[in-house]
Amino acid sequence: MDILQNIYAGAVIAAGGMAQRMQGINKQSLMIQGIPVLVRSIQRMAEVKQIRQIVVVARPELFSQLKQWKTEYSLPDFEIVAGGESRQQSVLNGIKALPDQTEYFVIHDGARPFADRELILRCLQSAVEHGAATAAVKTKDTIKRVSPEGIIEETPNREFLYLTQTPQIFKASLYHKAVEQAEKEGLDFTDDCQLIEHIGHRVWVSQGDYRNIKITTPEDIAMAQAIAQWTEQK
Repeated sequence: MDILQNIYAGAVIAAGGMAQRMQGINKQSLMIQGIPVLVRSIQRMAEVKQIRQIVVVARPELFSQLKQWKTEYSLPDFEIVAGGESRQQSVLNGIKALPDQTEYFVIHDGARPFADRELILRCLQSAVEHGAATAAVKTKDTIKRVSPEGIIEETPNREFLYLTQTPQIFKASLYHKAVEQAEKEGLDFTDDCQLIEHIGHRVWVSQGDYRNIKITTPEDIAMAQAIAQWTEQK
């Protein structure tokens, strides 16, 4: 991956969500094999030398905990900023805390603790080659488009259906252009790729990993524990 040698990338870890589907469980602080979910996500970003700075976007009540984890788990230095009212605004808060010389923004969900170094580098390489990239995996299940009344209307060909993950990585100038356009139109996207797609730039799909799950509901906890146990026994 010679084209990556001198890349200056910055990571924004989005960890400011309300976790409404976790039945009161704080997923960022959830322990997976003795290590908090968010700590694992920070560690994964720190394994990639092209990522020169990490910014964690979190709710203010998590700030003191993050500072404690930094010492407890010997984490590399990272910035902590407060989130905004939406995903788009929160990520932008994180991006504003990155150095001006940052060439690529690596945007990652704090609740995805299993994005390994190889996955991140694959996605970064795609972003360097194409300007925008996301980790993604093919859907294993048949997808149905359903009407508001609950009736199946269409069965798309699953050969071309992917589940997007993070990291999602964008050239800095491209991301700023997309944000400027979205703000001009009063648009607020829940997915970072949508922001880029809106200005007509294509986003490249980089091979993700089925283990790169996002902990979203209580059922995901058992799966995360199993993935961690299996991965760390290898």
